[in-house]
Amino acid sequence: MAAIDELKQLLHQDVSDLNQLALLLEEEKVKLKSSDIRAIEPLTQQKNSMLGQIRERAKRKIHVLVEMGYRPEHGEPSRFIRSAGLSELTTLWQAAEQALSTCHERNRINGRIVSHLQNRLTKLTDIFRGSAGQAKLYGSSGQQTSVGQRNILASA
Repeated sequence: MAAIDELKQLLHQDVSDLNQLALLLEEEKVKLKSSDIRAIEPLTQQKNSMLGQIRERAKRKIHVLVEMGYRPEHGEPSRFIRSAGLSELTTLWQAAEQALSTCHERNRINGRIVSHLQNRLTKLTDIFRGSAGQAKLYGSSGQQTSVGQRNILASA
């Protein structure tokens, strides 16, 4: 029973941290939309710290599940928990999965905002370089580059 109690505690911490991460991602979205770059750095540090804790707990959860008899080759952990008839663990696991899904969606949205900001910066850079009307090519990473992008803006 000690393994079950430890897994419950780990899942409670996951749900709490994932909900807090979702709030941080929402705050990051607001800062990205307003281009408040100075406020984004502390958020990034908080996110990285929180993600590190979540990763460490994920490793511990796998060890606890293996102690309980889970074998990775037999499917997902949620399936193992459901088949064991542990309803409280199943509920906690589903809550953690839902919170993780929310974080994924908010992170995807923030990624789109960053992509739009990068495109805007690229267009402004093209205007400064005088290559705004020139043809564009796609590089190996899928990014557009102007054919005449080799213009020198300044030299020292």
